[in-house]
Amino acid sequence: MKRALPYIFSAAMALAIAATSLIAARVGDSAPDFTAAGSNGQTYKLADFRGKFVVLEWHNQGCPYTIKHYQSGNMERLQKEWTAKGVVWFTVISSAPGQQGYVNAAQENDYMKRMNASPTAALLDPNGQLSHLYNAKTTPQMVVIGPTGTMLYNGAIDDRPSTSMSDIARAKNYLAQALTEAMEGKPVSTPTTRPYGCSVKYR
Repeated sequence: MKRALPYIFSAAMALAIAATSLIAARVGDSAPDFTAAGSNGQTYKLADFRGKFVVLEWHNQGCPYTIKHYQSGNMERLQKEWTAKGVVWFTVISSAPGQQGYVNAAQENDYMKRMNASPTAALLDPNGQLSHLYNAKTTPQMVVIGPTGTMLYNGAIDDRPSTSMSDIARAKNYLAQALTEAMEGKPVSTPTTRPYGCSVKYR
């Protein structure tokens, strides 16, 4: 029995840490801090962007739902529109090596150039550490963090959970709505939605 105690203690601690991470990721609470490597060779820390709005966009270039928003130009348009207004936009790639959507830095940089994408940076998260902090489930999945570090929105990009590009024009864009309301000093009217897309390809 004595030999089993360290294992039981470690397992209990792991569960407690996991539960704490999930609690910290709830809308209305402080967004979990992170440090991540960008495909541009720079390192990014969320705390360095206090005072700005931050968008996290979970991405998998092989996912049909992601393809919908990129081949249509919708995601690139949103990136340009909101970064021009001072929003920090991080595209997050949490696919593990060997899984769909995994890319190295050079591959991601080439993809962004081909797609004319313009996030602030693409963050490489092959171990899923950043993704687990926010309990990311799908690609795409969108998170909005306010200037005080509070999570303001977490969920789907819009209300049309399909792979059809023709649905984009008819969609209610939850991300744009959340940013518009928050930047006008209003409460976000729809702070959480159920994300749709491909599952994040964890290890």
